Amino acid sequence: MKKLVVLTGAGISAESGLRTFRDSDGLWEGYKVTDVATPRAWKKDPQMVLRFYNERRKNVLDAQPNAAHTGLAQLEKDFDVTIITQNIDDLHERGGSSNVLHLHGEIFKMCSEKNKSLIYDIRGDIELGDKAEDGAQLRPFIVWFEEPVPMIEKAMRLVMNADIFVVVGTSLVVYPAAGLLNYVEVTVPKFIVDKKIPYTSPMPFLQLIEKPATEGVAELQTLLQEYK
Repeated sequence: MKKLVVLTGAGISAESGLRTFRDSDGLWEGYKVTDVATPRAWKKDPQMVLRFYNERRKNVLDAQPNAAHTGLAQLEKDFDVTIITQNIDDLHERGGSSNVLHLHGEIFKMCSEKNKSLIYDIRGDIELGDKAEDGAQLRPFIVWFEEPVPMIEKAMRLVMNADIFVVVGTSLVVYPAAGLLNYVEVTVPKFIVDKKIPYTSPMPFLQLIEKPATEGVAELQTLLQEYK
């Protein structure tokens, strides 16, 4: 089976009702990103940060996978599929994908603020005073802006070994994830699916599908038949 690597962003979950700050005038559900998604924000007002992510956790629990999530999962019948997602939700997993790499963390996990290798599952809220086994405050298991992205090197290796590379629903402006496109071998077929295709430098073997994720993935499924 050919190795199909898919990079997904907020656009694929938007059709499940999960909004992104880029779609709302620089605000994420009414919050400035700098107030809730940076280490500085955590240090300044951990209560606000916890409240924000507790709300996001509820939003994700209420959301359902859409046809783009399930469509990518269906590709596993014909390809060795790896999803690299910038999203913190679990809609790919619930949509049926069996191999998902989360670049920016996961909303249903929490970790020690002092030791991010102490990770715990969570479905409810995190409160101030909730402690990890090392005695440190628990925080969302999220890679915030201004923090390193531990999984990026693994993602780079996956992309470099891809036989086919697909981008779905990402603006390609958040680095280092946006740079993954540059690690794809020149001769590898590449597809970008988005309702508004971001600017990318001209490159060979690149097809653009300017449609919302649900419609675009349906078209992608048809196009990929010739690559089986």
